[in-house]
Amino acid sequence: MFLDDERSNRLRPQILTDFVGELMNDVERARLLGLPETTRIRKGAKVISVENLKLGEHCWIGEDAVLDASGGLTIGEHTSIGLNCLIFTHSSWLSNMMLENHSGSDLIERKPVRIGKGCFIGGNSVIMPGVTIGDFATINPLSVVAKDVPDYSLVSGNPARVFQRFDPEYIKAEAERVRAENAARREQAERRGIDVSGWLAPPAFDDETG
Repeated sequence: MFLDDERSNRLRPQILTDFVGELMNDVERARLLGLPETTRIRKGAKVISVENLKLGEHCWIGEDAVLDASGGLTIGEHTSIGLNCLIFTHSSWLSNMMLENHSGSDLIERKPVRIGKGCFIGGNSVIMPGVTIGDFATINPLSVVAKDVPDYSLVSGNPARVFQRFDPEYIKAEAERVRAENAARREQAERRGIDVSGWLAPPAFDDETG
C-alpha cells in the first residue's frame, strides 16, 4: 500500500505531522511544528518546509491557510494570516510551459516572501512569490498581492493596489475608540447581571440604552 522510495519516505514525516496536528488545539499544533509558544495555528492550516519559516511572537494563522516556506518565508510579530490564505514562495510555471512538470524539476523558481510586524492579512488572500509586505499593513480579504506593499497601508483587489495610507496616530486613536466601546459594553453587561469576565471584547447588545 505504501511506497518505499526516496520521495515517499521524505514526504512521510510531513504527512504524519499534518495528521497528528488535526487532533490538537491551536497552541499544541504550533508547538508540534516548532513555532514560537505564543503562536496560534488553527485546524487545517499547513506549513510547507517549516524549517524555512521565521515567525515572530504572537502570530495567528487561520483555518486552512497554506504557508509555502520552501523559498524562505519571514513573518513579523503580532501578524495574523487569515483563513484560507495562500502564501507562495515558489512557482512551477516554467516547468509546466516546458512540459517538464516532474518531481525535482530544475525549472521551479523560488523567491522569498517577507511580511512585516503588526500586519493583518485578510481571509482568502493570495501572496505571490518574492513579495515584501511592510510593517502595519492591512491586506483586505480576497486580495491577490503580486507587488510589494509599503508600511502603514491598506491594499485590496486583484491585483491588489494601495487604497489608503495610515499613520501611527490614526491607529492609536482607533485603538482608544475600540477600547472605550468595549469597556462601556462590559459595564452594560455587568448592570444586566451578565458574566463577561472572560471577554475583553464583549458583544454588542441589541438595546444599547441598557
